[in-house]
Amino acid sequence: MSRPQLLVLYGSQTGTAQDTAQRIGRQAQRRHMQNQVAALDSYNVANLISESLVLFVVSTTGQGDPPDNMKNFWRFLFRKSLPAGSLCQLDCAVLGHGDSSYPKFNFVAKKLHKRLQQLGASLLLSVGLADDQHDLGADAVIDPWFTLFWDRVSALYPSINSMTAVPEDQPLPPSYKFHFLDDVIEKSDDTGRAGIPREQRVPSQSHPFLARMTSNQRVSHPSHFQEVRLIEFDISDSNIEFTAGDVVSMRPCNNQEDVEQFCQLLQLNPKAQFILKTNKSSAVPLGLPEPCTLRHLVERCLDVVAVPRRSFFELLLCFSTNEVEKEKLAEFSSVPGQDELHTYCGRPRRTTLEVLADFPHTTAELQVDYLLDLFPQIQPRSFSIASSTQAHPGRLQILVAVVTYKTKMQKPRKGLCSTWLASLDPTQGEVRVPLWVKKGTLKFPPEKDTPVIMVGPGTGVAPFRSALQERIAQGKMANVLFFGCRSESKDFYFSTEWRERVEEGQLSLFTAFSRDQEDKIYVQHRVKEQSKLLWELIANRNAYFYIAGNAKQMPTSVCDALKETFELEGGLSLEESDQMLVAMERVGRFQSETWS
Repeated sequence: MSRPQLLVLYGSQTGTAQDTAQRIGRQAQRRHMQNQVAALDSYNVANLISESLVLFVVSTTGQGDPPDNMKNFWRFLFRKSLPAGSLCQLDCAVLGHGDSSYPKFNFVAKKLHKRLQQLGASLLLSVGLADDQHDLGADAVIDPWFTLFWDRVSALYPSINSMTAVPEDQPLPPSYKFHFLDDVIEKSDDTGRAGIPREQRVPSQSHPFLARMTSNQRVSHPSHFQEVRLIEFDISDSNIEFTAGDVVSMRPCNNQEDVEQFCQLLQLNPKAQFILKTNKSSAVPLGLPEPCTLRHLVERCLDVVAVPRRSFFELLLCFSTNEVEKEKLAEFSSVPGQDELHTYCGRPRRTTLEVLADFPHTTAELQVDYLLDLFPQIQPRSFSIASSTQAHPGRLQILVAVVTYKTKMQKPRKGLCSTWLASLDPTQGEVRVPLWVKKGTLKFPPEKDTPVIMVGPGTGVAPFRSALQERIAQGKMANVLFFGCRSESKDFYFSTEWRERVEEGQLSLFTAFSRDQEDKIYVQHRVKEQSKLLWELIANRNAYFYIAGNAKQMPTSVCDALKETFELEGGLSLEESDQMLVAMERVGRFQSETWS
C-alpha cells in the first residue's frame, strides 16, 4: 500500500486547537508522512470526498458554537442534501478542545463526530474530549488519544512503520524562510494606516478598519482594585453595521519594552527588513507587510507574553545543546513531565519571554527562520459592543476590565489586549485601532411589546447597554435589568444613565452591591426577590431572559434562582422547572453569553 497523506483540519478560536493540529502535523512529518495542516474554512470542503485520511481538531466557542474559521465548513457539512454515503472512502478521527465549566462541553466535536458517521466516514477511534479544566490541562486527554490515533493509523497503513522516525530532539525544516534586505532603513511604522477603501468592503479580520479612538476613560473609581475603562471609536464611513448583542474584534500589540527584550534575547536587529517565503502548506500571517521589519513582526504578530504551551518546549528542545537545559526541556516535553511543566509554567502563568530568559543557552541557538514555528501569532480579542448607533451615531463603545493579577512571579501578570488598550491615550495624539465587527450570540426580540429581562453583573452589562439604547430608541419600554457589582460608589457602571431610564419609565432596575453591607448580596438574590414580576413577564407575556458575565458561579446561581421562581410562583416541580428552562432556551427565550 502507498504511503498515506494525512490532512489535519482545525477549527480554532483562540489558537489552542490550531496548536494541537500543528503538533500532530509535526508528528506526521517525523514519521515521513506527507501532511497538510489547514483551517477548515481555508480548505475546499468539496475535496473531502477524495481524501483518505483526515484528522479534525475543533474547539467549541460561546454556547456550543463552532469557531469563526470553520463556520462555512459547518454550514456545508450539515446540508440535508448531502448523500448518506458521500464520505464512505474516508478514514478520519475527531479531537475536541473544550472547557467542562461550560454546559455544552465539546459540543462541536461531538456533533462533528456524529455527522461524519452519518455521511459514511470510517471513524478510527472515539471522539477525543480534551478539557482545559483538567488539573494537567488538555494534554491529559490529548497524549493518550494521540498514542491510540497513531496505533490505528499504523495498523491501517503498515508502510509508515518501515522508516525510522526523525528523533524528537532533531529540528524539522522551518515552515518559512526569512530573506533579509541589505541597506534598507527602517521606516516609521504606519502599516495599514490607509485601511481599506471606504467604498469597498465590510471590514473583516483580513481587512480591518482603522478606527480612530475618540475617548478612553476609567469608569471604576480610582480607589477600586479593578480598573475598568469605557473606550469609544469613530466608525464613520467604515461600512460597519451592528445591532445589540454583536461583538467587536481587534488584534492587540506587544509593548515596546517586551519587543526590545525579545530582540535582545534572540540577538535580533529590530530594524532589519525581510521578505517572508513560505513552503507550500504554510500561509503568510494576516496583515504582514512586504517588506516587513523584525520590530513589526514581534510587536504585532508574535505572541511573546502568552503562557507557552507544551509544543513550545518540544520545539525548544530541538535547538538545545546545553546539557542541563536540554534535560529540563526534555522533561517538560514528555508525558510524565506534564505535572512539572504545569508547576513551572501553568500555575504561575510564566510568559514565553520569561521562559526564554530561563533558558539562555538554548535561546541563543534559535534561528530566525523558525520564529513563526516557535511563537504563536497574536490572536484577536473580542468585546461585547456596549453602545448603539441609535444613541451614538458613527460611534462604537466597549467596556474593558483591565486584567492584572499576582502569582508567585515577581512581576504582576497582565492581559495583553486590555493592558494595551488602557495604554492608548487619544488626548496625546491620534490613536487608531484595527477592528472589525462580528455577529454575537445574543439575539433580542423584534416585537415591540415583548419584555426582556437582563442579568448582567460587572462588565457583563455591556451588551445590555447596547440593547437598552437600541430598544428605547425603537419605543420598546418593557425592559428589566439586574445589575450587580461590589460597591455602588466604586463600580456601578452607567449608574446615571440607568437612573435616567428608570425616571423616564423605560427601565425597571434591580441592583445588588455585594460589599456595601455585612451580608453579601448578589444578582441571584435579587432575582429570587422579584419572583412574582418575573413569573408574570415570562409565563404571561413571553418575556426573554438573558445572562451575561463571568462563567464561574453566577450563571448557574441565576438559573437556580429562576427555576425556584418557576416552582414558587408557577407551582412547577423541580423536573418541570428544568424542562421549562430548556424549552425557553430551545426557542431563544433564554440566552447566555459567559466567559471564564
